[in-house]
Amino acid sequence: MSFDNAYEAITEENDDRHWAFGTGFDDPLAGVDRALPSHVDSADLVAYCLMLADDALVLSQRLTEWCSRAPELEEDVALANIALDLLGQARLLLSRAGEVEGAGRDEDALAYLRDEHEFRNVRLVEVDCGPGPGGDFAATIARLLVFSTWRLAVFEQLASSVDPVLAAIAAKGVKELAYHRDHAAQWTLRLAGGTEYSRDRMVAGLAKVWPLVPELFTTHAVEERLPGVAADPATVRSEVDAVLDQVFAAAGLERPDVPAMAAVAGRTGRDGVHTEALGYLLAEMQHLARSLPGAVW
Repeated sequence: MSFDNAYEAITEENDDRHWAFGTGFDDPLAGVDRALPSHVDSADLVAYCLMLADDALVLSQRLTEWCSRAPELEEDVALANIALDLLGQARLLLSRAGEVEGAGRDEDALAYLRDEHEFRNVRLVEVDCGPGPGGDFAATIARLLVFSTWRLAVFEQLASSVDPVLAAIAAKGVKELAYHRDHAAQWTLRLAGGTEYSRDRMVAGLAKVWPLVPELFTTHAVEERLPGVAADPATVRSEVDAVLDQVFAAAGLERPDVPAMAAVAGRTGRDGVHTEALGYLLAEMQHLARSLPGAVW
């Protein structure tokens, strides 16, 4: 899609190629072999796709809570664009999960018609860091910094997956996630180096999300059963730590000294065990689809 200027793109003559999300963009899976690799268990691949998809879908929903509420107009746009990037990743991964599952569930069914215990996202993405009473902007930035640094490292490994669909999704995602990480790092420096109050908020934001960080590097049984397909999150710990330490050093911050959030009987978000916050988020996100079954829009 090419236009001489931004206004040409939104004229009636080009109505079928509007620049809104999901239209007029190259399909990252065009020409990719969608056949399931012969040695890969389909149930495990579905589960893994749901893990990655749910991480992106839930955080995307959380970031949209900042629309019209961010500290600056430009940040409204930036967070909305990051949310759209993550939503795009979620859509591709949910579609892959539904395709491999072969049970007739498309991306909408998997996003809107699963219950809380069926979601496989890490708990970091679901906690309330939004503009309401439960959180603030600094906590949102702290979470985005940790999550994007971790997911970028995971996707860089995943770009070599023997599943060509996962590899293509990851190859597209690394470009987006590099921007997300850098954006969060810049805000971390800005808040930590600003006023005494902004620095206190950044310190508090990191302390809020830090108990959920260890879960990111815990290898799940599904990932263990998919060598060559899945990325092992335990192997990216040193890389993620190095990046975060570099940001913290530049910002004059220290790692929070807080205990990790415990698993429940050895189970975490990857096993469908979540914090109370996820139920409220899904109730809002899924309300329309569940209220009007079969509706299209």
